[in-house]
Amino acid sequence: MLDWILYIVLAILLLGGVLLPRYGLLARFKRWRAARQREQVEDALKFLLDAEQDGRHSAPSTLAGALGIPLGQVTALITRMQTQGLVEPHGAGLHLTAEGERWALHVVRAHRLWERYLADEARMPLRRVHGEAHRREHQLSAAELDALEAAMGHPQFDPHGDPIPNRQGQLPSQESTPLTAWEGDRPAMIVRLEDEPAIAYQQILAAGLRLGQTVRILEIKPERYVLSDGENEYRLAPAVAANVLVAPLPGHAYAASGAVPLSALAHNQHGEIVALDEAVQGFTRRRFLDLGLTPGTPVYPELLNFFGDPRGYRVRGTLIALRKEQAEKIWVKAQG
Repeated sequence: MLDWILYIVLAILLLGGVLLPRYGLLARFKRWRAARQREQVEDALKFLLDAEQDGRHSAPSTLAGALGIPLGQVTALITRMQTQGLVEPHGAGLHLTAEGERWALHVVRAHRLWERYLADEARMPLRRVHGEAHRREHQLSAAELDALEAAMGHPQFDPHGDPIPNRQGQLPSQESTPLTAWEGDRPAMIVRLEDEPAIAYQQILAAGLRLGQTVRILEIKPERYVLSDGENEYRLAPAVAANVLVAPLPGHAYAASGAVPLSALAHNQHGEIVALDEAVQGFTRRRFLDLGLTPGTPVYPELLNFFGDPRGYRVRGTLIALRKEQAEKIWVKAQG
């Protein structure tokens, strides 16, 4: 009799472990399956948005290849997205609805904000941030993304130079040209490094190129491009160079209005901040803003360093130290 009671108790415990509404194995499996289905939907939306931004409409077979799942699963996924009002047929391909585009931009925003956070705050190597951000991009709500964005100083671009959508889904504009299409020997600023394909991105990182760097093309040959930043030379295969996007030096626009870098002020001058250079992003931008380096703020050079660097500046009654490379990215109107 005792054995039967023991068996009944064990059976109840096992059934409870499986069927408990919140903590049972069945409940956990349902939550896992729902999360997995949501991730598949969001990955699909992000891929379709990227295709549409390039002027393409992806067929189901293309989507299956991108997601790495069988065509039969993709067919079920598309049916689910159509039921949710996220996609609609467009010839042989798929087209995002307004709601589908909104959701896709939310995922892109999450991914790029996570990349910015991982690169600036967590100091994760750039070669790893894309994969880690992909794992985290499904976790945060719009309100949580707002908080993350505010904590980082509202960055406009991710560590690769891709624009970060705001809460309304608007993307900051930035003109850029592949290095292989840049004309003449004019200096240019690197504004974007394509992180796909990964092998090309790894070569760019291995060469030592980075966002905000000013480069000039020294030599073009069928087998290589040779660049210089004034101190070092960089050699890239043409296919890799095409993944480096550049733009005219942003300081030209500020200089045309009479602004100069803060580092150019003489000791007997002071200046009024006009703008922070577009190359200042993420943690550095937030630090500058926290120090009070905002447009319209007076800045007074003080305390010249015997070695020239760093230099002291008085901002809002507080003395701060900036290295020359930092002061060069703060544009001011000279006074006095």
